[in-house]
Formats: sequence, C-alpha cells, structure tokens
Amino acid sequence: MLAGLAYGWAANADLLEFYYAAAVRSMSTSWHNFVFAAVDPAGTISLDKLPGAFWLQALAVRGFGFHTWVIILPQVVEGVLTVLVLYRAVSRLATPTAGLIAAAVVAVSPATVALNRGNISDSLMILLLVLAADSVSAAIAGTARGWRGTQARLILAACWVGLAFQAKMIEAWLVLPAFGLAYLLDGPGPLARRVRQLVVAGVVAGVVSLAWMTAVSLVPAGQRPYADGSGNDSVYAQVFVYNGFGRFGDQTPLQLLASQLASSQSIPVPSQGADRLLTGNLGRDTGWLLPAALLAAIWGIANRRRPPGGDRLRACFVLWGAWLLILAATFSTTTYIQTYYTAALTPAIAAILAAAAVAVLDLRASQPRPEIVRRTGLAIVSAGTTAYAVWLVPARGAHVPGWLVPAIIAVGAVAVIVILGSAFVRRPGLATAAVTAALVAALAATRVASAGLVANHESAFDTPFEPPQLASLLAAGPARMSTVETVELPLVETVRGNSPDLLAAQSSYIAAAFIYVSGLEALPIGGFTGTIPSPTLSQLKADIREGQFHLVLALSTADPRMRWIASHCSPLPKNRTYLRVPADAS
Repeated sequence: MLAGLAYGWAANADLLEFYYAAAVRSMSTSWHNFVFAAVDPAGTISLDKLPGAFWLQALAVRGFGFHTWVIILPQVVEGVLTVLVLYRAVSRLATPTAGLIAAAVVAVSPATVALNRGNISDSLMILLLVLAADSVSAAIAGTARGWRGTQARLILAACWVGLAFQAKMIEAWLVLPAFGLAYLLDGPGPLARRVRQLVVAGVVAGVVSLAWMTAVSLVPAGQRPYADGSGNDSVYAQVFVYNGFGRFGDQTPLQLLASQLASSQSIPVPSQGADRLLTGNLGRDTGWLLPAALLAAIWGIANRRRPPGGDRLRACFVLWGAWLLILAATFSTTTYIQTYYTAALTPAIAAILAAAAVAVLDLRASQPRPEIVRRTGLAIVSAGTTAYAVWLVPARGAHVPGWLVPAIIAVGAVAVIVILGSAFVRRPGLATAAVTAALVAALAATRVASAGLVANHESAFDTPFEPPQLASLLAAGPARMSTVETVELPLVETVRGNSPDLLAAQSSYIAAAFIYVSGLEALPIGGFTGTIPSPTLSQLKADIREGQFHLVLALSTADPRMRWIASHCSPLPKNRTYLRVPADAS
C-alpha cells in the first residue's frame, strides 16, 4: 500500500513524458495504430521503441478515456506487483524474512519511486524480469515436480523475458546469463540435463522476443507506419542498431535531435567509467546502496563456495549478483543513459542485501571465521555506506533538508555501536539487532530521498536533490505543455482553416506536443531525431498540393526537406518559433 501511494501520489500531466503519452493517445484511436505503435493519429510513423508497455497504457486509455491518471496507473500497478513478486522470488531461495527485507528495500528506493510515477516502459520490463527471476528461483528450489516441472518453470521464465523484450528490447536479454549461471550451479538434476533445459528455454526466449518484430516485418511497408529509428524502414534496425549496439559510441537520439533542431540547450552526459553510477545524478538515483550490494554479493558467494550444488542461498547471491554486475557494467559503458535506467538495478540490490542479512544470521555461514570478525566487517560496511550517503547529498541541491546530513551521521554512528556491541556481548537477539541497525542506517538517506521525490511531484526524469541546472531536455518538455495548450494551439487552430491535419512539425518529438494536447494529426517529419527519411520530400510536396496541412513548424533548416519548405513557403514569425505556411495555401 505504501508503494502504491508513493507511486501514484498527486499524479498530474507534469509527470508524463509527452512523446510517449502522445503515441498512447494515437494508439488508442484505432487498432491499426495500436498494433503498429503509431505516434501520430494518421499512422505515418511508429514509436522509436517497441510498444509492449504502451499497449497496456493504450488499452487503459481506450477503456477509461484519455487522462493523466489513466496513463500512469499501469506503471503504479506494475511497480506494486514488482514489490510483491520480488518478495516471493527472494523467499524461494533465502527465507520469507529475506523476502520481506527485499520488498521493503525496493518499494521506496529513489530510482523505483521516480520511475513508477511516470509513463516509462522500464516499469513493465522490470516487473517481467522479476517474474522471470521468480520462475528461475522456483526451478532452482525444486518446488516444481520432476524435470518436466523444472523445464516448464524455465520455459515460463523465457516467456517472461521475451515479453520484457517487447517493453525494453535488448536490455531484457542482459539478465539471461545471470539466470543461466544460477541454474547451472545450483539447479536440480545432472549437469547435462540442466544444459539441455537452458538451451530449450533460450530458444523460447528468442522466439517470443522476435515474434512481433518478425510479424511487422512481413507486412508491406505501405500498410504500416514507417519504423522510426531506422534508415530503411526496418524494425530490426530500430531495435538492434538505433536502440542497441548504436548506443555504444554513436550519438544518442537526444543528441541527434538537439543538433538537428539547432538547440542551444546542452544535454549533460555523465562520463563513461566505473564511477558513472556512483556520482552525480545517477549516484543520487540508485548509487546509495550499490557499493554495499556489490560487496555483499562477493562476500555471499565466497562464503558459500564450499557447499555442493543445490545451495539455495548461494543461488540467490549468484542470480541477483550477476544481474547487478551485468547491468551496472552495461550502464557504465554506454554512451549515455537516462537516470531512470538505473531502476533496473534496484531489485538486484534489494535481493542481495536481504540475502546478506539472512546469511549474517546463519550460524553455519559463520563457522569459518570468529563472530567478532564478521561483526567488524559489517560495521565497516555500515560506516562506509553512511559516509558515502553523506558525500552523495549535494551541498546546493534542491529540497535538501538541513537536518539530513546530521541525521544520516547520527543513525550510522548508532548502527556501528550496536553492531560492534553485539560482537562482544553474547545475548539472544543482539545479532538480529545488529543486522537491523545496519539496514536502518543504510536506508535512512534513501527514504528521505524518495519522500522528497513524492513531495515535490517529481518523476522518471528527476533525481533526488537534483541541482536545477542539471534538468535534461526531456525533463523540461512536460513543463512546456501548458504553453502549447494555452498559446500555441489556439494560434495553430486559427491558421489551420479546413485542412485535415493540424500541422506538420520537424521531428516526432515536436509533433507529439500538439498530438498530446489536441488528439489531432500533426505530421511528424523525420521521426524522433528529425533525421529519418519519412516522409520523403516528394511525399511532403504531394501533401501540400492536396492541402493536407497549412502549417509547418520548423526549428532549423539543416534537413533538405526543411530547406525546401523554407524556400517555398511564407514564414509567420512568432517569438522564436516559425510557423511556415505554404505560399499557395488559402
């Protein structure tokens, strides 16, 4: 319930990413647009992402009407379900106590809270991947009877991954090695059988993942929207180049958009490297517990290396530790990542810390070393986590309570005292008190950070205590919706006349603003980045001859289509925006 309140509190249009919201509005108007994920009501071009998560939003809008709450509600539900499923997944391999700890950690982690307060597809991807982890955990735990039962669990996990691919593409595949490694090490049955089972599950994951892309590719180009993000109308290029390997070294879509529109607003790009997730806005989003989780995963695996195959707790550390390591390494090496990407790390962080808390209290795990050594190690990690949290809080950040840093220090100091005291005073319950104190100290800063996100009506593109100058291009977008609705739209409607389309606009990003507030066709020129060859210049000329639109919103003439429009149409100056009207239009 607390998670649901945090995710849905004071939902309003400022929480939405309007490019996606506009596409959802268009997808809700016809089944053709729904199936092919059209951005505009006329269905000329698709989203530059796969539509899995937006199908759920479009169905909600189709059923309940176009409203901010209707668009955000699916993510709120997905976030709450993620908490519940993570509890079950961790409980299978650790204990119900560990499941409760994991649920408590993930429910109000800053990155999770911010993500689930918007309309971003990562919410669904994370839920589906946690469901897959739950199925793999069930296969490892042996709750399914016989090899057919475990195979069915693995196939179910593969289906969940395939559906997650529909939401966030290749990122969903990154966790597959984590699932496979955990099952190979600690799954039931002979090794050869486990390998065969994983091969079958891998094939299923591939088939489910590629099913929609393949079906769309078989539809003639003239009967579907152009696949945005590709130069050759290919959904495969959209997924594996534009949204895939192109994110390593190439310019990002946002950077291409800014250069195409001659924008003077710079897009902050955290430098690549191992420290990217530990500093700045990325660190404030999810870095608080990342070092502690990595250390806990290493300790947990090393501490349980001796037991033979079938050790559930070790499998828990391996599964979630590999998840965390793979995603962290990927996020650290890509050209650019949005802050909300880091929410995919939080289930792994929560599961690892929960498993570590259980392992610390497990007497069998303590046999190789004296109790005082383990308690001292826990105290050092707790003190380090406290110091890191103090360092992460910015001196000039927005909405930073003056009492926050002293409170973090005080809670951390008490935790260290309790932990060290439990090593020297042997009384029942002190070990549990030590672990509890460590968790409370670790979560102190994150709880305040999450509460600040909710209290200040922030969402996926925001991070806790973010200095105002770090606002990104997209984060500023929704704030301009009121201007589009109250100033631009009436002007456009006046000049529109009787033309079918409201206007044409350079890039889907610009057109989406008008689609979102009006629900009318705004022809996107060049896709999201403004560089895609749809529509062609000849198509634009034909539309103008037929009176399809009377206005073109052009922000630069870098594109040949925009240069032709600038040389053949009459400009209407309005502040810094030019509404270009065809010279022969009525």
